Amino acid sequence: MKKQICVIGLGQFGNYLARTLAQLNCDVLAIDNDETAVAAIRDEVQQAVITDVRKPQSLASVVSSDIDEAIVCFSENMEASILCVLHLKAIGVRKIRAKAAGRDHATILNALGADEIIFPEQETAKRMAQRIVNPDLLDYLPLSEEYRVVETQIPEIFVNHTLAELDLRKKYRILVIAIKTPGDNRITFMPTADTPLRQADTLVVMGKCTDIEKLQEAK
Repeated sequence: MKKQICVIGLGQFGNYLARTLAQLNCDVLAIDNDETAVAAIRDEVQQAVITDVRKPQSLASVVSSDIDEAIVCFSENMEASILCVLHLKAIGVRKIRAKAAGRDHATILNALGADEIIFPEQETAKRMAQRIVNPDLLDYLPLSEEYRVVETQIPEIFVNHTLAELDLRKKYRILVIAIKTPGDNRITFMPTADTPLRQADTLVVMGKCTDIEKLQEAK
């Protein structure tokens, strides 16, 4: 069954999020108070409507408690953002994510019952900083202060060796989750020990930050 997602606020972040969710086979209801923003996405999503989210009756007329979740994608107008989350809670939406402009804004949204606070600029900046500091790092997902999932280029000395020969779990204490082969556009999840690594391959691994750094520095 398709997920029913409501995306509120169709600026750059909300527009891209709504389009991507639709491409991932979600039923997307896109909402904004700007006619141009709604018109720009109308053909890309299940439904796109113009409404004033500050008014509870207006929001309740287009959003029901049956949707799986709502994402409030604007933060510039803090009053409208706060009222929108408040009205979504009153409607009975099961899960609410909301973009925040800062810590005070985030605190208020949390107090109103938002399930997740979004800081897209901060997250993008963190990821970019990691890639600048470590050019071999292609992407990463922090799991805790110590552990993360990372996509990284393979060291030259790993090329043409199998995972069994490299024994990365024992030598570096990391778990290989997948191997990505860009040229073939192929991803091998939980690869077997006899899987060889090729020049263009990248590894998706999980482990301690310090252990992953040792892997990337292997010579």
